[in-house]
Amino acid sequence: MDYQIYHYATVSKALEELYAKGFTVDFNLQEDRIINNPDDFEIAHIYRYEGITDPGDEATVYGIQAKNGEKGVFVAGHETYADSKAAKLLHELSIKGREGGQSQSRNKQ
Repeated sequence: MDYQIYHYATVSKALEELYAKGFTVDFNLQEDRIINNPDDFEIAHIYRYEGITDPGDEATVYGIQAKNGEKGVFVAGHETYADSKAAKLLHELSIKGREGGQSQSRNKQ
């Protein structure tokens, strides 16, 4: 699945846009599903928030679609990748998606 990468001024703007697109499940509350069944998920959108003054403020918001059609989000802060196995798996899925197809990057405010 090809996905879009967007750069937003705030994480909340990314979440608002994803919610409007039907991504309503909070997969941060269901990390075990991602960890135990990573092949059941595809990344549809990636939104990046880049902290202007502090790189520690950086975050990635994933728009994820499960094979059963369920759509939701997972928010990974910059430091989350060190602590969260689910965030690491999603990062690996995004890399796999880039290798399998073209992803596009867009800036939004």
